Amino acid sequence: MTAPYLQASAIEVAFGGLRALQDCSFTITQGRITCLVGPNGAGKTTIFNAITGFLKPDSGSVAFKGRALDGLKPQDIVALGIARTFQNLRLFQDLTALDNVLVGLPDMAGEEPIGAIFRPFHAARALAGRRREAAAILEHVGLAHRANEFVRNLSYGEQKLLTIARVLATGAELILLDEPASGLSAGALDAVMVLLRRLQTEGKTLLVVEHNTRVVQKIADDVLFLHQGHLMAQGTPEQIISDPALAEIYFGGAI
Repeated sequence: MTAPYLQASAIEVAFGGLRALQDCSFTITQGRITCLVGPNGAGKTTIFNAITGFLKPDSGSVAFKGRALDGLKPQDIVALGIARTFQNLRLFQDLTALDNVLVGLPDMAGEEPIGAIFRPFHAARALAGRRREAAAILEHVGLAHRANEFVRNLSYGEQKLLTIARVLATGAELILLDEPASGLSAGALDAVMVLLRRLQTEGKTLLVVEHNTRVVQKIADDVLFLHQGHLMAQGTPEQIISDPALAEIYFGGAI
């Protein structure tokens, strides 16, 4: 029997007296876009942190393709093929868009200075290759024309696209996106939705925290509804959005 692609089993996380996740269990199917929805404070970002090694659950486990992720550091989980974005973007504002992608490429931080000293031409060729790779990723997300612009000069929508580019630079096959559509104009929103669907056709699996029901309906194959740290429902976008009990929790009855 094949192991689930990603499986969270009975995850429990408490911060002091607040139980952020309670017996939270779900599976993610490879090749699909799964949206994680629920009211503010439901525990969505906490799930991301538990999957990607930024916090250790009090109990329960997460497994990726049958391998337990328990106790692994974030960089080890990235090496296994899982990468994520953050709500607060975490971009290097005083670097260019291209340099922000460069730092996300595997092994970039591990280059040995001694090699650059004694093999300068080799080091220069390697860097040129990495810059071409980073430029191709920027082109893929629609930012080729902004490659040499400092991040602080990019629009908010462009910075959102850049966070996705940096995740793609890791080569991850499972991508976790924390509210990629929040705060975007209508045009930028459409561009992000098109990009996410394209990534899916290219073989990526996506887990997306999203509040915008239009985005959920447009991109999601599956929806997980989280409430008070507990997985309350799982289904298609139509099933989740049309459920009056869930609408009452999420929208106060207004949908």
